[in-house]
Amino acid sequence: MARELGLDLVEVADKANPPVARIMDYGKYKYESAQRNKESRKKSSHQAVKEMKYRPKIGIGDFETKTRKVEGFLGEGHKVKITIMFRGREVTHPELGRKILDDIAERTDDIAKVEAYPRLDGRNMTMVLGPDSKKQAAKARAEKEAAKEAAAAGDDTEAAD
Repeated sequence: MARELGLDLVEVADKANPPVARIMDYGKYKYESAQRNKESRKKSSHQAVKEMKYRPKIGIGDFETKTRKVEGFLGEGHKVKITIMFRGREVTHPELGRKILDDIAERTDDIAKVEAYPRLDGRNMTMVLGPDSKKQAAKARAEKEAAKEAAAAGDDTEAAD
C-alpha cells in the first residue's frame, strides 16, 4: 500500500502487540520534527551573566557610561555581575566600593532587582543584578503614557497658534 502511494512504512510502536506501523513520508516527517526542535530552542531564553568592572576612584563620566551599559544588559534580559576592584590600600576603605554599588542599584532600581547583595571577596567587592520583567513593563508603560501626554501637549500648543 505504501509503495503504491509512494510513501514509507514506518514502525511507530515496536513494543505494542501487534507492532504499530504508519504510512507517511519519512523525509518530510524528519524535516518537520527538526523545524519544531529548532523553533523551541529559539523560544527558550538564554540568560547569560555579564560582568562590569568598576574601580573605587572611578570618574563621573566613566561611571555614567558603564552604568548605561549595565542598564542595556539588563534591558536585554541578562544578569549583570558588578565587580569593584580594589588595588593596594584601597581595600581598607570598602565603604567607597559599597557606595558605588549602592549608586548602581539605585540607578537601575526601575528595571532590576539585586539578586546577590554586595560582599567582599578578597580584593573585589561583587553584587549581582537580575532583570525584573514586572518593573521593566511598568517603566515601559510609564514612558508610553509620558509620550502620549507630550504629544497631546504639542497638539494643544499648535491649536492655540
